[in-house]
Amino acid sequence: MKFLLLILGCNLIFSGAQAQSFCASEGQPSPTALVERFMNADCEACWGRLPAEISHPQALTLDWIVPSSQGDDAPLSAAARREAQERLAALGIKAPHTVHICHIPVSTSASLALRVGHGVPVGGYLGASIELKISPGTKMTGDLNASLVLIETIPAGADGTPVERNLVRNVLISNWSVLEQLSNSEQQVWREMRPLSIPAGATPERLRVVGWVQDDRGRVVVAAQSVCLPAQP
Repeated sequence: MKFLLLILGCNLIFSGAQAQSFCASEGQPSPTALVERFMNADCEACWGRLPAEISHPQALTLDWIVPSSQGDDAPLSAAARREAQERLAALGIKAPHTVHICHIPVSTSASLALRVGHGVPVGGYLGASIELKISPGTKMTGDLNASLVLIETIPAGADGTPVERNLVRNVLISNWSVLEQLSNSEQQVWREMRPLSIPAGATPERLRVVGWVQDDRGRVVVAAQSVCLPAQP
């Protein structure tokens, strides 16, 4: 059944999704920064409070809910993700008691092209993809770490939040090995296509995907986010 969902969900990225709308990152400006807001699941007041700063329009902003010692009894536990703790550990940051905001610059290079996209919800899953292309002749060393994140974009004034939030709902991490140097005619392409489960309580119509790639030094070298555009007649 899960294999069928994988095939069906990912095919909808290119077929059924386009019949209804076009949900991918093509034509969208590349984010210049990754802004991650980590919120403790105990801090219900934090959700309803204006952030200390408003992100720049060209920044890719994510809202992580960090599990607390209260477990399921925490006010925001329904949206808490174990991956939030893993992300904090990767950044070398301790779990906050309230909110911690992390800013990471995104490098811009014409030699790297990142695409993310998704289809329509099917059976509690959303078929999603992330694809990286590296231009011929590009010099790169080490491995790459790619993050594909399912987010729920909650508008300001909805669900008790005074600002728009991109709530993290699911995460896929992939590791890709890079040739030390590409020839002048060789292009490297990496692609992942997976069905991401939709957690209980998420509103499917608000879901989309974002993604970024980090090099072996932890630098974010490229980022992208999907936008659903009306289908062409």
